Amino acid sequence: MLEPLGVDEATFAVYHALLSHPDSTPEQIASLVDRSVGDVRELMDNLRRLELLVPTWTNPDGEHAVHPRVGLTGLAERRRTELNKMLGELKEAEASAEVIAEQYNELLTSRSSGDVEVLKGRANAARRIEELALKGRDAFWGLIPAHFDDSLPQVDRSPDFDLLERGVKLRTVYLQSMTSSKQALEYATKMHRLGGEVRVTPTLPMRLLILDQELAIIPMDPENPTAGAVIHRSPAVVSIAISLFDSYWSRATELFDPDDRDDETPLTPHEAEVLRLLAGGAKDEQVARLLGISLRTARRITANLSERLDAASRFELGVAAAKRGWV
Repeated sequence: MLEPLGVDEATFAVYHALLSHPDSTPEQIASLVDRSVGDVRELMDNLRRLELLVPTWTNPDGEHAVHPRVGLTGLAERRRTELNKMLGELKEAEASAEVIAEQYNELLTSRSSGDVEVLKGRANAARRIEELALKGRDAFWGLIPAHFDDSLPQVDRSPDFDLLERGVKLRTVYLQSMTSSKQALEYATKMHRLGGEVRVTPTLPMRLLILDQELAIIPMDPENPTAGAVIHRSPAVVSIAISLFDSYWSRATELFDPDDRDDETPLTPHEAEVLRLLAGGAKDEQVARLLGISLRTARRITANLSERLDAASRFELGVAAAKRGWV
């Protein structure tokens, strides 16, 4: 009961005996608590450290057990002070740990120039790519040569679906072998229904990711997937990566018929509000201002909706949306 204060059962037994029999000798206390005299002396030393056994003012050679209300309350206060100090030190240690972690991350992620970011190790690369994807605005393209069980998350648990729901346009080329897996097909089917474009091809040269046509992510070593990745922001390198992607994308086979896309997929909140504003005659600039988004994002959402509903004009978009009960 008093262990948090440093008073274990044996110490409390001696303390209680001293309170009940204040003039007793260690030998007498030993008899009362059924312990050896040596044990009692050690336990009395512990009581002195806890300031529960102190010298008597009227008798410098004597000692007495402090009243519990004074002794235990004071002990609790001292322990609280110690704990608060430890909590403060813990917070400082946590802050230091964060600094060390950041320094370690800088060791793993080194920039040889402003246009190149080197990510050492698969885990570090995966974390960084996920972080970058969360900031994606327009498009996320990928050549994925890995086997499906190495690259495809569980259906309904993929971050790709979050990107699609935010209106980011996904284009992915997988190996033809993925079609032999039920799980892979379920995953690709949901991607397609949410608006993602999926194609397959017999072979792919390496893993390649392109985000917003502004950065390209390639393996540090194509033969060793655990080595890490390199992020390139140089317009020249990104342009080459886009050309490589386009080359394989144009030759790859559509995995699904574009007409079987699920047009009944619920609109995202942004899409629904954009449609409502457009139906009211708002221009792109007004939509962007009212929704607190960039003009580029507003136009991208409108373009995606037009493509989804096969509308060639704002008027056709409004008619098609009305037919589906979206406005």
